[in-house]
Amino acid sequence: MSEQRITKDMIIADIIQIDENLIPVLLNAGMHCVGCPSSMGETLEEAAEVHGIDADELCDLLNEFID
Repeated sequence: MSEQRITKDMIIADIIQIDENLIPVLLNAGMHCVGCPSSMGETLEEAAEVHGIDADELCDLLNEFID
């Protein structure tokens, strides 16, 4: 179990640094911006809103994966 929890106010690039294996999870959820320059400064919540994804559900999914 990871000590770090993912929250929707985290920057996408920081989330990927926690575990690069989260990239496919993000891609499968519809977040195709993981390699985009805006991912360096965009929070998970901001990106989820742009892509029409529920940020809370995505956080749960990411945290389940790292657990």
